[in-house]
Amino acid sequence: MTPIPLSLYIHIPWCVKKCPYCDFNSHQITDDLPEKAYVQALLKDLEAELPAIWGRRLESIFIGGGTPSVFSAEAINTLLSGLRALLPLRPSMEITMEANPGTFEQARFKAYREAGINRLSIGVQSFNAEHLTVLGRIHDNKEAIQATRIAKQAGFDNFNIDLMFGLPKQSTQQALNDLQQAIDCQPSHISWYQLTLEPNTLFHHSPPARLPNNDALWEIQQQGQALLEQAGFLQYEVSAYAKNNQRSQHNMNYWEFGDYVGIGAGAHGKISSPDGRIQRYSKYRQPKQYMQQVAKGDARSSEEQLLKDNLPFEFMLNALRLKQGVAIHLFEERTYLAFSQIEKRLKKAVQKGLIEDSHQTIKTSPQGWDFLNDTVESFI
Repeated sequence: MTPIPLSLYIHIPWCVKKCPYCDFNSHQITDDLPEKAYVQALLKDLEAELPAIWGRRLESIFIGGGTPSVFSAEAINTLLSGLRALLPLRPSMEITMEANPGTFEQARFKAYREAGINRLSIGVQSFNAEHLTVLGRIHDNKEAIQATRIAKQAGFDNFNIDLMFGLPKQSTQQALNDLQQAIDCQPSHISWYQLTLEPNTLFHHSPPARLPNNDALWEIQQQGQALLEQAGFLQYEVSAYAKNNQRSQHNMNYWEFGDYVGIGAGAHGKISSPDGRIQRYSKYRQPKQYMQQVAKGDARSSEEQLLKDNLPFEFMLNALRLKQGVAIHLFEERTYLAFSQIEKRLKKAVQKGLIEDSHQTIKTSPQGWDFLNDTVESFI
């Protein structure tokens, strides 16, 4: 049996300021950051997860948040050194850290690079001053551009820019200007996605005025994708565009239904067992409670074994987000189910024109891509 790839997600939950659109587990900094205590909690949390992944090698690491770059380079170095002592890592593996322009310092980012971080994901969201204010961002246009320069000067030749469209009062030209500015910063990857009003956010409770309508959003998306393609950024996932095939290795593992260990406040994990069981779990969300629970050896707040009947939908929910689809054999390898479990549903989706007729890959048709939710629901 082909081993299922294993990644590690690390959550650092603090931010300088909570953004009104953010539904991630993030907490505004009010006191001194407990860097040392939290790093030690992360390593102890990982130790508790080792029995379930013993003998397996990590393929990628992603440090997300929150804003991980509020942590010092010394703290990140201690964390990565501790990880290397606990787990075998693939040589030259991708190690990504999220960062915001408002927390950039050139010396700090050189030290991050020296500690082993080799990919950054920079949360720009917009280069427009008015839109940055509405989004509650703490950086301005100049800082956003400077952040990408600092990243390159620090040795990061592989970095992502996070960018939103569909912002309050945003015109098509403003969205395209944002995208062109991101392209001009010469990243290797751009994550370009529509602003959504998620539950449990300030924007959901108090929606901003004048969001673009569906026709405007469609125009932005069509023109924006053409601009990205012209600049050499090829779309490989719903909101991900890579230049020179520098796709996010970590996110590819999610979309191909690989395994991942999650450590940190509010982190999630998915682990497959040789006997065919697939388990999801989550960690306590509040940082203080999380550290207390780690000390007790019980950081998981929930556990769930995925039911076999639900696995086709779970797999397709991720895999069909990939523009080129996935190899058919991955379904059997990652779900422990026979291909016959989805064969009838797959044929019906092909007949409806949602899935391409292929004996090698599971891939949406152009129509299925445009109506992705309907395509995924074919496998419920």
